[in-house]
Amino acid sequence: MNITTLSTSSPEHQIFNFNILGNLDITIRVQQNPYQLPPEALFQMAARINKKRSFLFVSKVLGKHLPVRPATSVLSGMALAARLLEERYSLEVAELPAIVQGIVHQEKSDEILHQLLLHPFELPEPLLFIGFAETATALGHSMFSAFGSKTEYIHTTRERINELPSTIDFEEEHSHAVAHHFYPVNKNLLRSECPIVLVDDEITTGKTALNIIREIQRHFPRKQYIVASLLDWRSQEDHRKFQELEAELDIKITAISLLKGEIEVNGATGEQPTQQTIVASAHAGTAPVVIPLETAALTKLSFSSITPSGFINTQPYLLETGRFGITAEQQRELHGTLRELGQALQQYRTGRALCMGTGEFMYVPMMIAAFMGDDVLYQSTTRSPIHPAAKEAYAVQNAFSYESPDDPAIPNFIYNIPEQRYSELFLFLERGTSDERLNSLYAALAQLPIPHKYVVMFC
Repeated sequence: MNITTLSTSSPEHQIFNFNILGNLDITIRVQQNPYQLPPEALFQMAARINKKRSFLFVSKVLGKHLPVRPATSVLSGMALAARLLEERYSLEVAELPAIVQGIVHQEKSDEILHQLLLHPFELPEPLLFIGFAETATALGHSMFSAFGSKTEYIHTTRERINELPSTIDFEEEHSHAVAHHFYPVNKNLLRSECPIVLVDDEITTGKTALNIIREIQRHFPRKQYIVASLLDWRSQEDHRKFQELEAELDIKITAISLLKGEIEVNGATGEQPTQQTIVASAHAGTAPVVIPLETAALTKLSFSSITPSGFINTQPYLLETGRFGITAEQQRELHGTLRELGQALQQYRTGRALCMGTGEFMYVPMMIAAFMGDDVLYQSTTRSPIHPAAKEAYAVQNAFSYESPDDPAIPNFIYNIPEQRYSELFLFLERGTSDERLNSLYAALAQLPIPHKYVVMFC
């Protein structure tokens, strides 16, 4: 992938050209870069296997497709928290230079994060944070975790829960998996009139945010919304649609981001990848070692999920993921628990470790990884189908696919596992399921070039 910078006079008003796999050109015109973050510290580009949108900004801080120091990923959410304090409340954030340092220079992120966890930010008013599944569940949780009080957090989910009605439903129109559902255990979560902060990793058109705002206003009206994202690529026409919705619903929408600009797309990629995705084989090798994490400090919720095919999984969920809502008070207690779990897993380590979340289950394993010692990286499995290509500066070098244990009809992917980089892998599962449904995942893990593999299950 070729990258060209056409203007370097300022971190703002730069123009970048990205050529992806030869026939897809993306031009980025940066308009706002408040913390002077180098774009190359935030993302790389890849070609997406999706007819709705053929490209993808692959985040280097999110902890999804690319490995990242877990503390850096949490700091990216805290940078959005600082941006919120500055933009909405005109408050200065003394810790901001340290947060930026932890994003740009990841080796400094661990100590910075641990200090911020001891001294969280304070808000002038209550806020409700909502993270978008599946990619921004940890980002939203990280932004929420920056505040010590007056906050609650919940993330949307692709899953269907039997015992709870979905409070709101909306669609993410450009996605390969469009439906979002919302299952707060606190029935009054949306009944207050406090502002809502919607958190996503990237805004391209803003349609997803507009869809959920319209749905919330239909049932739980309020006056203020904040849309927070790492990247904001809305066009002038997209901005106009935000203004139209504000006028229609008599509301105020404030958008904040770490990098804002516009993109221009020329060309397209084909549907065939340039490098073969490695599909899990039923006889791929030895099953991983299962580590049961037994802790009474995490709250089990006895809800079951159901797939479109009718399969019901009765294994409990964890309250602390945020899927069903979590308060600031519960969050404060969570950090101590995750620290203990991370320290307990250190006994299995022999060298550089890769910790891996699964699907929407990102924040809890990310924070456990942050407490597992030095030389630990973190990323997650994903539903997103991406063209792999072993090309310099291209974001997805290799790919492994398997059937989701939650729903075998949905292919999941693991990206960017190089040869001879890691000594061990720790893959975290929020819930167990039948052995048959784990076979494809275990087969994919057996194909990864990592000597020691562990599956961490919560029980």
